[in-house]
Amino acid sequence: MTKAIIGQSKEQFNAEGAPKGTASSDAAAVRASEEYIIETYRLRKEFGALVAVDDVSIKVRPNTIHAIIGPNGAGKTTFFNLLSGNLEPTSGRVFFKGRDITHIPLYRTAHLGIGRSFQITNIFPNLTVLENIRLACQALGRGNFQFLRHYSYFHEYEERAWAVIRQVSLTARALTPARTLPHGDQRKLELGIILAADPELLLLDEPTAGMAAEQVPELMDLIRDVHESGHKTVLLVEHNMSVVMSISDRITVMHRGQILAEGDPVEIAANEVVQNAYLGGMYGKPKAS
Repeated sequence: MTKAIIGQSKEQFNAEGAPKGTASSDAAAVRASEEYIIETYRLRKEFGALVAVDDVSIKVRPNTIHAIIGPNGAGKTTFFNLLSGNLEPTSGRVFFKGRDITHIPLYRTAHLGIGRSFQITNIFPNLTVLENIRLACQALGRGNFQFLRHYSYFHEYEERAWAVIRQVSLTARALTPARTLPHGDQRKLELGIILAADPELLLLDEPTAGMAAEQVPELMDLIRDVHESGHKTVLLVEHNMSVVMSISDRITVMHRGQILAEGDPVEIAANEVVQNAYLGGMYGKPKAS
């Protein structure tokens, strides 16, 4: 199938999900399965002459923690931006639970059940922890445009906000302005803002970025607990290989905009191609004496 076919409208596809006029064998290439919570087909993003994401096809099973790793410039964050609707792809398709969401923007994918964090902490610094999370609860609810109503009118959002605050272990800091929080707690708050909408899929872009080493285990335990207790799927970009190897069910390695390898942590650690391109031998098998 040519790349020109990938961007066609819904009306240009037949009942089997294949582009009209193509062989039925092509249907499998463009039809998504609800077996996967997020799936891409030959996803590509060009910035002029630069190809940041180069025909990437990936399938993520629900209720798993799936990590995407690779050196700087591998295209990981651009790929996340394509998944969440923050960027439009040059070509290719994105599916969420079998539904084509390729051209749905970020503010709409949040309503579908996709939560997204960024490398730089994204919070309201002058609002308290409670206000940050309560606004996030309200944003996707019936009161999202009722700006002049007192917050107490939306008691269900207040209750939901407190539940999330307890979930991310920020109860003692609930009335603290966000700007005064330590960086680790700001990362917890950002996770809480995402969880406010109760998404099925969490896209976490370098959640431990800028954190002190002693703060990382607590955050990762929190992410693991959110995954297990809430039956959520976590797709994360992370440079801390100790974190990746300890928390992930599956790992995809990107290099120069393409998928270099994919497998479970044991398979990735033993992959010589990955060792040479990225891990630098730190997870290789010990040499025989």
